[in-house]
Amino acid sequence: MFRRRRLACQQVVELVTEYLDGAMAPARRARFERHLAACDGCTAYLQQFRTTLAVVGRLDVGDVPAPVMAELLAAFRSWADDRRDG
Repeated sequence: MFRRRRLACQQVVELVTEYLDGAMAPARRARFERHLAACDGCTAYLQQFRTTLAVVGRLDVGDVPAPVMAELLAAFRSWADDRRDG
């Protein structure tokens, strides 16, 4: 899929969970890490993602008030719908 070209920032964003899960093929991982080495924005995004995972990983379902959970779910559904339509 990305064999002959460098990864663009949008591709890095889309692949970040695969990277953090350790599920990325070695060649793609190397391209991903080369992009990070040259892109401060993507490096910052990766760090923000890691921080978010660390914080969210400490939450229990009951820690999030029902109205906040409903708002978060609505925002996610809207985002997912926009991605599907766009």
